[in-house]
Amino acid sequence: MSSSPTAEQLHAEFAALYPPAPVAEKPAPAPEPAPVAPAATPDASGAPVAPAPKPAAPKAPVGPILQTEPPFGATAVDFAARGFHLDLSIPAADVVSVAERLYRHEFSLDTMTGVDWMKLNQMEVVYDFVHFTTNLHVVVRCRVPRDNPELATISSVFQGALWHERETHDFFGIRFLGHPNLVPFLLPEDATYHPLRKDFAGASD
Repeated sequence: MSSSPTAEQLHAEFAALYPPAPVAEKPAPAPEPAPVAPAATPDASGAPVAPAPKPAAPKAPVGPILQTEPPFGATAVDFAARGFHLDLSIPAADVVSVAERLYRHEFSLDTMTGVDWMKLNQMEVVYDFVHFTTNLHVVVRCRVPRDNPELATISSVFQGALWHERETHDFFGIRFLGHPNLVPFLLPEDATYHPLRKDFAGASD
């Protein structure tokens, strides 16, 4: 086991694993020629009339940007504002290795749940880890395709995940590969529905 980490050490460690994606530099736009004011036209009396102002170009609608894949990375967070210290967005393929790294730092799995990003055709699994000696809290997020929502179980690292993964599968239909007993936990044994999916309309009898 490692010594108790600090928030700064954890951030540096995971930021090295998930550095921010490079931002491509946009070429500088070519300078536009100065607009030439149209000549004033005289009215019936011969007095010049100023041309009508050019209508402003319509503004593009402002709305959320839909991402097909969230950016991966490690973000230090203000605990007083958010309730945790480090926010990790990782590829689903890394979920077991990240769980193992947190286990080596003596973290425990506090809870986990799912999020249905229906418009993005994605499901997200959110893990909450806590370090009881330092009271550090780490959130780990993984997204998977909504039409094939599966990722590896972390129950080989944190045995308590067995219950959390069954509950998340109940409500969101996310499959945890390698789980030894992924059967309904809170729903009826014959349930074929997942009530926290956003397109859930109610269970049939």
